[in-house]
Amino acid sequence: MSGLCTEYVDERGNVVRAAQDVSFEVPAGKLFTLLGPSGCGKTTTLRSIAGLERPRSGEISLGGALIYSSRSNVFVPPNRRGLGMVFQSYAIWPHMTVFENAAFPLQVSKSRISRKEIETKVLGVLKVVALEELAEREATKLSGGQQQRLALARALVMEPPLLLLDEPLSNLDAKLRERMRFELKRLQRDLGITTVYVTHDQSEALALSHSIAVMNRGQIQQTGAPREIYERPGNQFVADFIGTTNFLRATVDAPDAAAGFYRVASEVGTLKVRAVDALEPGMKVVISVRPEDIRLSEARPNGDNVLEGTVHTKVFLGESVDFEVKIKERPVLSRAHPSLGTRVGHPIYLSLDPEKCVALKDTPE
Repeated sequence: MSGLCTEYVDERGNVVRAAQDVSFEVPAGKLFTLLGPSGCGKTTTLRSIAGLERPRSGEISLGGALIYSSRSNVFVPPNRRGLGMVFQSYAIWPHMTVFENAAFPLQVSKSRISRKEIETKVLGVLKVVALEELAEREATKLSGGQQQRLALARALVMEPPLLLLDEPLSNLDAKLRERMRFELKRLQRDLGITTVYVTHDQSEALALSHSIAVMNRGQIQQTGAPREIYERPGNQFVADFIGTTNFLRATVDAPDAAAGFYRVASEVGTLKVRAVDALEPGMKVVISVRPEDIRLSEARPNGDNVLEGTVHTKVFLGESVDFEVKIKERPVLSRAHPSLGTRVGHPIYLSLDPEKCVALKDTPE
């Protein structure tokens, strides 16, 4: 996909630029996620791939063949793109059994498929999603997780070159959603099916994806592997949207001796930080540092970026404890092991890993 622009008119008659110059490529057999808040354009982009929205400009190709091009005036209708789709509402046919739901796409296909071949294909895909023993059950008597797997089976039975998933887990409760993430990852890996996945759930995107495009206001902010997006955010929006982080305002002093690192004067003290883009002395920046990258200790440690603060608040989370530590009245969030028992009001040392202190160019709010 390159240069995709999609617009629509809202109920007030205003033109909404849902997707603006969206470009990305999904390697065969990989799961690519469009991640962002509601209204950022991710679903519109997915619907444009499916052919359910007609973009204003750009190109979309599948396996080297154009399915949409404004320049060449190409628009392949949705029913001729041969894509598999699973929506937020699974759209299960209530009057059909599990088998009949999964078989439906084959039965209405223009390709003439024998009854025996349909049976073989359907039972095969139901086995993949662990529903073969429920083939004759009425679809309405399935649990939420089973309905989700049935919707997947119905999309997979046509052996599509591309699978499109739009918030498929959002209707499930928290525990089932977590379990289905593993199921989805296993299915995608085992079948090797190229997938574009849409979600607003950061942990879901990090858990499932080979690559993530973070979107905001119709534009892609950053594209990369989950670890890269999390550890090396390209701007404040990405750092803030993906997980939890501390933002510390600072001014660049000078480059550090280590390549790619700088010394900055921050609101909590002098820090050694890493920057993706070259910085100049005097430049205003914002330092993003994750709570888990701030080590706490009651004895002063050695190394760079050691600060002293006072424990202001503690929140016990079972496997970890969140500490809010005040440094010069500036609260900083850190995540520590429950064995650290420093009391509220007592002094504590913070050690900020320079590699994980990311300097981002300051953007006005």
